[in-house]
Amino acid sequence: MVSRPVTRDDRPAQRPDNRRRGRRVRRWVIVLGVIVIVLVGADFGAAAFAEHTISQKARDQLGLTDDPSVNIHGFPFLTQALAGDYSHISVSADGVPVGNELRDLGVSAELEDVTAPLSDLTAGNMSAVKIGKLTGAVTIKASDIAHISPLDKVQNLKIDQSTLNYVKYGDTDQGKQPDPTTTNANGEQQDGDTAGIRLSANVQIAGQKVELFCFALIELKGKTISIVPNRLQFGNDHDTTVVPAAVQKALLPNFRASIDTSQLPLSVTPTAVRVDSGSVTIKGEADNVSFADLTTNKG
Repeated sequence: MVSRPVTRDDRPAQRPDNRRRGRRVRRWVIVLGVIVIVLVGADFGAAAFAEHTISQKARDQLGLTDDPSVNIHGFPFLTQALAGDYSHISVSADGVPVGNELRDLGVSAELEDVTAPLSDLTAGNMSAVKIGKLTGAVTIKASDIAHISPLDKVQNLKIDQSTLNYVKYGDTDQGKQPDPTTTNANGEQQDGDTAGIRLSANVQIAGQKVELFCFALIELKGKTISIVPNRLQFGNDHDTTVVPAAVQKALLPNFRASIDTSQLPLSVTPTAVRVDSGSVTIKGEADNVSFADLTTNKG
């Protein structure tokens, strides 16, 4: 007996109800996919609207010409909005003015455990917005620090980092030792309430313009940041000629200055200070504050 290969005509035909069931499943998958896309789109759209509302109010309170950056963390947004509770919101802005001296501050704030009723948020009423924990940072550029008396009497002021040891001990073995570091519970390096700073500027001495380096401590005491000069050096980075004691005594006061942090944006308790190339950053925290505490209109 000779066998032959099985052909398509020999296979049993698929039942019509199986084909219809397969088509229904595919339609439901497509419908569910469209619903998910619509819901996700609506969620992102609602979050964008809320971020825009907060950004506009922050712009008014910070006296900005442009809207600051606002990011509402967490997904989905709508569940947070309906409950009126947000776990984490980030706000950041540049070019924030305060008074006549500080015109270009950088401000960043992490808002945690935020309570904002949906009706107030959609109406743009931010007076009811409460913040469980506010962690903020204000960065002051060298160009603004140069407007603070008596630093406004020197020319071409620049700021750089220096170690505390070098500020105190100069070009000695002890001065070349790195500063000890502190870490938090997560092992991350923490800033302290004192930092080393190197200020460079041009000053007039006997009718001649001379470049000076001032090595100082920048200290946080209460709500005041103080620049406390320790010693001066002539020249440039490759020449560290120490200024004579009599000249230092006359010139050091030109580098002593202070900043009242209570006039800065964010009503936080200052906890740390950090020096970067070209700027000084003040960090702080506050608990149970309102959205109005972002304002620069103080006093």
